[in-house]
Amino acid sequence: MRYSVALLLGFGLMTSAAAADPPHQGFGRPATPQEIAAADIDVRADGAGLPPGNGSVAQGEALFASTCAACHGERGQKPIIPALRLTGGRGTLATPNAVQTVGSYWPYATTLFDYIRRAMPFPAPQSLSPDQVYAVTAYVLRLNDIVPDGTVLDADSLPKIRMPNRDGFVDSYKPGH
Repeated sequence: MRYSVALLLGFGLMTSAAAADPPHQGFGRPATPQEIAAADIDVRADGAGLPPGNGSVAQGEALFASTCAACHGERGQKPIIPALRLTGGRGTLATPNAVQTVGSYWPYATTLFDYIRRAMPFPAPQSLSPDQVYAVTAYVLRLNDIVPDGTVLDADSLPKIRMPNRDGFVDSYKPGH
């Protein structure tokens, strides 16, 4: 009995200490508003968060060849591993051999921009300028026959692109529930 009371008292002291502000450990500092803004690079499906800039299919083709093709293949179809495939797969999602690519699966073009901006290129994520990200996005969309040659993307045009699988997702979010 005494053991369980001591255990409960000890647990109570630990949880109350954990609820208080942690002690300063002598390192680090609060992030500045500028540092927070630099890290706040997410782009929503509706295009909120897209930066100024633009890029064309032609610019993206050259950049893809020098920056992306080593992992994704020359035209996004023959990557070093199948999970990196960017093109093809249309009409396969309802089959046992579904191929999830930008053109067959992704519901929003803005998601492609967001992913490229955050995570690509593999050896140096976040090293591309907004113009370069728009260009690579335009080229990948062109490889998937979603935009024509000559397309120039920017914060106004990108959210207006209707992806082939846009209606393949169900929005289960219900505000207030």
